[in-house]
Parts: sequence; C-alpha cells; structure tokens
Amino acid sequence: MATIKEVADRAGVSVGTVSHVVTGSVPVSEILRQRVEDAIRTLDYHPNYVARSLKTSRTHTLGIIVPDMTISFYPQIIRGAETGARGKGYSLIAVNSLESPERQSELLSILRSQQVEGLLVVLAESGGSGRQMERLESAGIPVVCVDRVPERASVDSVSVEDVAAAEMGTDHLLAMGYRRIAMVTGPLALRNERRRLQGYEQSLRRAGLQPSEDLVWQGNLRCEDLASMCRDRLNDPENRPDALICTNGTTALGALRGMYQCGLRTPDDLGFVTFDELTVDDLFSPSITTVVQPAYDIGFRAAEILLNRIQNKGTRQAVTTLLLPATLKVRESSRRNLRRTRSAEVVPLRASS
Repeated sequence: MATIKEVADRAGVSVGTVSHVVTGSVPVSEILRQRVEDAIRTLDYHPNYVARSLKTSRTHTLGIIVPDMTISFYPQIIRGAETGARGKGYSLIAVNSLESPERQSELLSILRSQQVEGLLVVLAESGGSGRQMERLESAGIPVVCVDRVPERASVDSVSVEDVAAAEMGTDHLLAMGYRRIAMVTGPLALRNERRRLQGYEQSLRRAGLQPSEDLVWQGNLRCEDLASMCRDRLNDPENRPDALICTNGTTALGALRGMYQCGLRTPDDLGFVTFDELTVDDLFSPSITTVVQPAYDIGFRAAEILLNRIQNKGTRQAVTTLLLPATLKVRESSRRNLRRTRSAEVVPLRASS
C-alpha cells in the first residue's frame, strides 16, 4: 500500500503539500494540486482517515438518515447533500431508518461512533424524534433536519413550503373543474403532512367549498395499507370523490394501486395530483401531474447549513429555517378528456416570506 511520503516523492512536493491537497485545509496552487492528484491516482493511494482523525478529532465525514432509499425523493436529497459535502472536502454516509424511531436512534448511535462531524436527518414517522435531535444538539453534534421538521426542537431545517405547495396542487384541480377532491395523507403526527392538509383546506375554502372529514384519507406510509384504504373508499360509487391529491410519493402509489384494484383510471374516472415524481413522463401513460419538491436543492442547502455549523462550532448562531419553493408540473392525470396530451406545463411557486 502506497504511503503519503511515496506520493510526495512522486509528485516532487513535501508531505505537507500532499496533506493539504487531501484534506483541503490549506489552498494549494493548481499546478501542485494536479501533480499530487496524478500521483495519488498512479500509486492508488488511500489516506488513513481513522488515524488522522485520532490526531485531529476531524473525520471530514457527515451522516444522513432517510426513511427509505427506494423512494425516489430521498436519493435525490442524498445526491444533493453529497455534492455539497464533496465541495468542502467531506464524504457522506447514508443509511435507512425504515420509518422506525428505534432504528433511527440505533443509527444515530452508530454514526456517532463513526465520529461523523454532523448529521442530516429525515425524521422517522413516529414520535420521539424531536427529543433525539435535542440530545444530539446538547452533545455538541450539529444536526440539520431535512424535509420533516420536529415540533418543538430548536434545530436547523430545510424543507419545502408545504402549505403553499398543497394550495397550488389543490388550486389546479379546482381550476380543472373538480369539486369533490379527497386528500390522501400520511400520518398527521408529521408536521409536513399537517401543513399540506392545511394548504388543501385553505384552497377549498377560498373556492367556497367546505372541507369534509370524509375526504381526508389519513393512512400510514406503507403502500399496501394505503392501497387497501383507498380501495375501500373508492368502492363506494355514491360517495366517491372526483379527484385525489396525495401528499407524498408513497401515498400516491398506494392510491394508484387502490384505483387499479377498483377498475378506475385517471383522468377518465378521477383527477389525480401528487407530491413527488413517480414516473418518467415519456415512458408512462397517463402521465402524472406532480407538485415537485426541489429534492436535490433541499439536500445541497442542508449540507451547506450543516457545514457552516461545523466550521463555526462554538459560536452562537440563530437557528436556520429554510423553506424552498415547489413547482407544479401539469400532465395528463389532472386534465379532463385530455388523456393523450403529452406536454408538461411548469408553474413556479413563490416561497413564502
């Protein structure tokens, strides 16, 4: 295995210069940096970060916990966070909580034992996460909550502007002529789910419609359970809504399965809008109208905030709450009698002040 001295000898520089290039701690001229990187590649040199961290108490590593990497929203967040981390010389460890607060607590302990310098967390759906975040903060470990924000914990966060995003999706269905619109939600214990419900209800009231408890279909975040719930609701023709809006990709997949099991199609039988992209538009029909969250930007900005916390550790800073705008991509699923229209029209959403 190559050593740092062998890299320095091949590049014709000092060991200190190689260390500066590897850690990014001190600026190095472009010519020297290129020589060092060429030598690293040629010799297949791998720095011993564990040994270095014992000397410096720095690992240049961040951790990120998400509920489920198989849901397309979360890999985009991870990719954005990784880009932000790499830009500052940090690597990123990504793990799944499986929507379990117990698993989340276990992963937090594991990542701390790996001496990560900071954490990005998409909270698990059940309670207790806020207390976990408070314990991390009191232990001096910087944390940024991503997408889901705890109720009372004073912690940095990055998410979409949930109320306005849900209003936008509901406003669109109303503009298309739908009036009996049901919302399919995840657990309302999650703040972002409640805020999306709030936006839906505000949109209905603005249109002169009274929100109905019968049209708020609260489920969990398991697709099979959601499909069963939606199938049972949709099997009643007399009380069937004329459109659905789903608060996330998991509820949307459950709702679509429930519709399929009932022999219903969108938009022939029901208008349909969801948060989060489900398909590649040019490969699936009908294409799905979507409230698109800027997942990559959410991850990137969260990493920026976390790294700023790490670099300014020990100084008092105000809590950062960043709300990013969503966009609406109008496609076939929400258009009455327009199933074969392929174009997608993008409507921007302004972030609230």
